[in-house]
Amino acid sequence: MNKIIFFNPRSGKYNHSLPLSILQIAASIEGKYEYVIVDGNFEKDPWIKIRNFIQSGEYKYFASTVMPGPQLKQAIPITKKIKFEFPKIINIWGGYFASNQYKTAIDSGYVDYIIYGPGDYAFLKLLNALEKKLEISNIENLVYKKKDEIKKNKISEIPDQNLLNPLPLEKLNEFYSVEKYIGKTFLGERTIAYHSSMGCPFTCSFCGIVPIFEARWQAKSAENIYNDIKYLKEKYKIDAVIFFDNNFFVSEKRVRKFSELIKSEGINWWGESRIDTMNKFSDDTLVSLQKAGCKMIFFGAESGNDELLGNINKGGTQSGEMIKNFAARMKNFNIIPEYSFILGLPADTEEKVEQQIDYDINFIKEIKKINPDTEIIIYVFSPVPTENSSLLNQSKELGFYYPKNLEEWLEPAWEKFDTHRNPLTPWLTKKMVKKIHNFEIVLNGYSPTISDYKLSKFQLNVIKCLASIRYKYNMFNFPYEIKLLQKFWLRYRKPEFEGFYSE
Repeated sequence: MNKIIFFNPRSGKYNHSLPLSILQIAASIEGKYEYVIVDGNFEKDPWIKIRNFIQSGEYKYFASTVMPGPQLKQAIPITKKIKFEFPKIINIWGGYFASNQYKTAIDSGYVDYIIYGPGDYAFLKLLNALEKKLEISNIENLVYKKKDEIKKNKISEIPDQNLLNPLPLEKLNEFYSVEKYIGKTFLGERTIAYHSSMGCPFTCSFCGIVPIFEARWQAKSAENIYNDIKYLKEKYKIDAVIFFDNNFFVSEKRVRKFSELIKSEGINWWGESRIDTMNKFSDDTLVSLQKAGCKMIFFGAESGNDELLGNINKGGTQSGEMIKNFAARMKNFNIIPEYSFILGLPADTEEKVEQQIDYDINFIKEIKKINPDTEIIIYVFSPVPTENSSLLNQSKELGFYYPKNLEEWLEPAWEKFDTHRNPLTPWLTKKMVKKIHNFEIVLNGYSPTISDYKLSKFQLNVIKCLASIRYKYNMFNFPYEIKLLQKFWLRYRKPEFEGFYSE
C-alpha cells in the first residue's frame, strides 16, 4: 500500500499537451514505486477515478502538479476532499503555483508536502524517507510543516537534464493514449510538446519562474534533443514540436547544432527566447534555424519604454530600439517573431500608468508597421511573488494583495488574474483595463494570429476590413462589431491563454 496517484488537473478547454511535469517526476520513480496517472483533461469527473483508486487500499500518495489558473479548479477541491475523506493519504503538490504560493498552500491543512521547483530527485527522496521513517530536513526542494512552523529546505542545483530518465510514454499509454496529446496545429498535422531545458539565466521581476530557479539554467544537449525528437517521429509519426522551455535559445551553439541535426527530418517547431539573446546570433545561425523548420519564436518584448524595461529588471541589453531593429531583422529569415507585451505596470500616479499604456499601444503599432508579420501577445500585468523584488514591493505599497487562502483562489476573478485577463491591481482603473482589451480586440481584428489556421481567407479579409479604420485612427472604444464577429463567427482563439488552435 505505497502506490502513487499522479494527477494532472484540467488546464483548459482545448489543446491538451503531454503532461510533461507529471511524466518527468514519474520517470524518476520508474521501477521503484508503482503509480497510476489521472489526467483531468480527459475525465468528466476525475474525482470518481481518484476515489476508486484510493478505495482499493493500494494507494498511499496523491501527487498533483498545480499551475496557476485553470488547474486550481480541480487541484484544490480534489486535494481537499482526499484529506477529509481519506486522511491517511499523503498529499504532495508541485508545479509553479505550488512553488510560488507555497505558504498559502501548506497552510491550507490539506497539502502535506510541496516540491519547490525541480522534483526529479526530491520526490523519490521524500517517498523513501516517508516509507522508512527517515529525517526529511535534508531533502532539498521540500516545503512542509513541523509543529505549525513552515519549513523550506535548501534549494538544490538544477539536475543535469542529460542524466534524467526518459519520459515513460509507454506507461502513459496504459492510461491515456499518447495519440490524445498529438494534434494538428499551424505548425503541422501531428504536433507534440517537448521540454529540453529547465530554468532561465535572467531575473525579470514579473516572471514566475525567477523565485524558483534563481537565474539558473540547465539543458539537454543538441544530440539528445535530436534523438528524442527522432524517436517521437518514428514511433508516433509527429511532424511538429512545441518546445515548452522557459528559454529554449539560451545557447547559440546548442540551437545551431540542433538545427543542423534536425534539418533533414521535416519537423517544424516553435520555442521561446529573448530578443537581446538572439540579436547576438549570427545571420548564418538564423538561416540554419529557418532551414531546420523553426517557424515562429516567442519573445518577451514587454515594453518599448526603456524606463519600464529597467523598472521590471528585464536584464540584459534589451531596449525599445533593439526591439524594433530585431523585428526588422527577422523579416530576412522567414521566421515569425511573436512579441509579448505587458501593459498596466504600476506607477506613482494614475496619469503615468495611462501614459505608459498609451506609449506601448503606439509602440506596438510601430512594430506592426516595421514587420507586419510580427505576432503580438498582450498581457495585463499581474504581480508574481518574487520575494523582496522591487516590483512586488511597489505593487504591495499601492495596495495589491494575494488571496489569504486556497479557497479564495477559486473565485472567478482570481482565475482571470492568473491568465492575465483581470489584474485586480489597485492602480489600474476600469477605464484603463477596458482600453487595453479594446485595443487588443481591434488589433486581433486588423492582424489575426496565424496560429489559428481554421480562419478562412474570406473571414480574415472581412474582419481586417472592419478593423482597419479603427486601427488606423486609434478608434478603440466600443469595438462591439469586431468582438461579436470574433466570438460567434470566427470563434477566435487567443494564443496568449488558450494556446495554439489544435485539432
